[in-house]
Amino acid sequence: MKDIFKALNDETRREILELLKKRDMTAGEIADNFIISKPSISHHLDILQRADLIVGEKNGQFINYSINTTILDEVFSWLLTLKKQ
Repeated sequence: MKDIFKALNDETRREILELLKKRDMTAGEIADNFIISKPSISHHLDILQRADLIVGEKNGQFINYSINTTILDEVFSWLLTLKKQ
């Protein structure tokens, strides 16, 4: 859970999730939406993957990234348990 909150704590990573909410994308397509270097985008993608917030599927020489909705469902369910009745 710590990795999830660490990943969500960064604005760039939240913006990447917003992009992936619309459609699956390659790292290059994601990088085209930012003014930071491609290695920086790769670093952000790695953090998101380690937190299981996104998954990458190799397609030829590219990796298509998508949101892992399963982990998001688990986080939302856990957060709802904290709500006072």
